[in-house]
Amino acid sequence: MKYEWMIELTGVAKDYGGFEAVHPLDLRVRPGEVFGFLGPNGAGKTTTIKMLGGLMRPSRGAIRVAGIDLLKDPVAVKRLTGYIPDRPYLYEKLTAYEFMRFIAGIYDLAPAVFEERTGRLLPQFGLGEWRDGLIEGFSHGMKQRLVLAAALLHAPELLIVDEPMVGLDPRGARLVKALFRDHARAGGTVFLSTHSLEVAEEVCDRIAILMNGRILALGTMEEVRQQAGSQASLETIFLSLTGGSDVQEAVQALRGDRGGASQN
Repeated sequence: MKYEWMIELTGVAKDYGGFEAVHPLDLRVRPGEVFGFLGPNGAGKTTTIKMLGGLMRPSRGAIRVAGIDLLKDPVAVKRLTGYIPDRPYLYEKLTAYEFMRFIAGIYDLAPAVFEERTGRLLPQFGLGEWRDGLIEGFSHGMKQRLVLAAALLHAPELLIVDEPMVGLDPRGARLVKALFRDHARAGGTVFLSTHSLEVAEEVCDRIAILMNGRILALGTMEEVRQQAGSQASLETIFLSLTGGSDVQEAVQALRGDRGGASQN
């Protein structure tokens, strides 16, 4: 391995006209790390992820993945990357097998490699029996699992994932969380954006909390607690940093009302 950081963002910013959606970000993510990227709606998470995935050009700054300059050699970076958007598009008239073959063609996988990996990945994601089923007949959770399987088909070093748990049942969510940890243990990196603070706390080695395009806290859970000056849960810290304390008070009030009702 010739690089120290899997992801390096240096002064990365994105403007829309006169609006700065993402202020200059400096961020580094190590190989073998599950990194959580958290923030409320409109914080700039998806914009940052699209820039990191090569789908959107930053207004300023530099992005390097595995030591490669994304703006200078985007194809090389994309060969190292598996990208899972929050709303993936699937060709629904294809079968699961045909969709995997389509993805294999994009990455120019050898037929034997494609067959071996597809034969392993589809059953791993509970889709072995649906190999020849049309995607249009799949549930939302099945489609999400197929996208995850396809993202792993070319054995990427970096997984960029935007809201992976949407539509997954508990079994599927457990499978995906185990997948992230296994990928990191094998030396890969996961850059994970999620609204599920429980998932972030459970699987992420480090997290960043984004608000209005700026990083408010960054580090391990213990480091984030130190930065926030609190030993509270991630949910409490998140709401405090992002101005959601009023929401937290409302939730606590509702819990108190339920508790009072249950005692009468």
